[in-house]
Amino acid sequence: MNFEHFIAKRLLTTKDHKSSISAPIIKIAITAIALGMIMMIVSIATGIGLQQKIRQKVAAFSGHIIISNFNGNESDVSTEPISIHQKFYPKFKNIEGIQHVQAVVTKVGIIRTATDFEGIIYKGVGKDFDWENLKEYLVSGTIPNLKGELNNEIVISEYLANRLNLKLGANFNTLFMKQNGNGLPNIRRFKIVGIYNSGMQEFDSSYILGDIRHLQRMNRWSPDQVGCFEVFISDFTQIKQKGDEVYQETSSVLKSQTIEEKYSYIFDWLKLFDFNIVVILIIMIVVSTINMVVALLVLILERTQMIGILKSMGANNWSIRKIFLYNAYYLILRGLFWGNFIGIGLLVIQKYFGIIKLPPENYYVTVAPVDINLLFIAALNIGTVVVCLVVLLIPSYLITKIVPAKTIRFD
Repeated sequence: MNFEHFIAKRLLTTKDHKSSISAPIIKIAITAIALGMIMMIVSIATGIGLQQKIRQKVAAFSGHIIISNFNGNESDVSTEPISIHQKFYPKFKNIEGIQHVQAVVTKVGIIRTATDFEGIIYKGVGKDFDWENLKEYLVSGTIPNLKGELNNEIVISEYLANRLNLKLGANFNTLFMKQNGNGLPNIRRFKIVGIYNSGMQEFDSSYILGDIRHLQRMNRWSPDQVGCFEVFISDFTQIKQKGDEVYQETSSVLKSQTIEEKYSYIFDWLKLFDFNIVVILIIMIVVSTINMVVALLVLILERTQMIGILKSMGANNWSIRKIFLYNAYYLILRGLFWGNFIGIGLLVIQKYFGIIKLPPENYYVTVAPVDINLLFIAALNIGTVVVCLVVLLIPSYLITKIVPAKTIRFD
């Protein structure tokens, strides 16, 4: 039988324990640990969830890596054609972790209706375009049919549709300036077959998606000429490494740029979440540890007579310290249980019901996303237990200063 564990268990289950002076302090310590764990779980889940969601949205419209001409301008418009006869298209053979490569063309235009007009970027896509990245943002309608003959079907954002008073199935004219800027603009009439809402104003206020062949004809490009290539990778954490590898695999007349570089202002903002999460973790662990230290000191001071009796019976200091550390360990576990139960419960509710909404103009999402990662949660629990117990070794040293002759009383 483990002597220290047996004594600690008896101390926790005794009736006097529940009515002792330390009882409210113990409850406060358990509550502090539970609240701390709830805050840590929620902050990590929402922080990582928001980062992943925004990365996913940016990649859906631009890919993870963009390959374009060196002599092209820095805007989102395709000015110089690139041949599709590249060693990396339609698939990178020398780089692992590349999921998909697609060719696109972009061109600035103006949508003109009977009462309104709006500047847009027409993104021409072909048969190789992966619509799975955008399907989750489709609020009505379907995707254009690009497998047959050239057609006028497009997907427009809900934001643009509302501003232009356009509905699903509506037709509208779009004006495109000619490549050399001279002469009358090209006019194309499109039909809305799908409406999307990504929640990112940057894209929703500009992009419509349709057949790439319209732009190739307007630019007088051949069918094997495109504006740029969008590359998707399987692991976003390796984006810098894969970006360098892609650059090495492309010819000297092409450049590659990761979305972290192109949209640096978005990803620099996302990195702030990492700092905020670390600060929250430190504060919550410190608060939980301080409460446990106070609770342990009260327990020790309340049991000084018992400590003196155990010492007089031959128990050494470390053995007695282990009794109180076991006691603290049980209290920590109780706090962690309730913290995990409530914290994970809140995340599950948010994940499936989306109760907490966010303004998309500030956070790029309409619903607060969460990422329930059990490995992170397990690491939080283990880290909290280890840190608390290590810190509690310091106040438990008080036991070595208790002298049996001064603490044992016979009433």
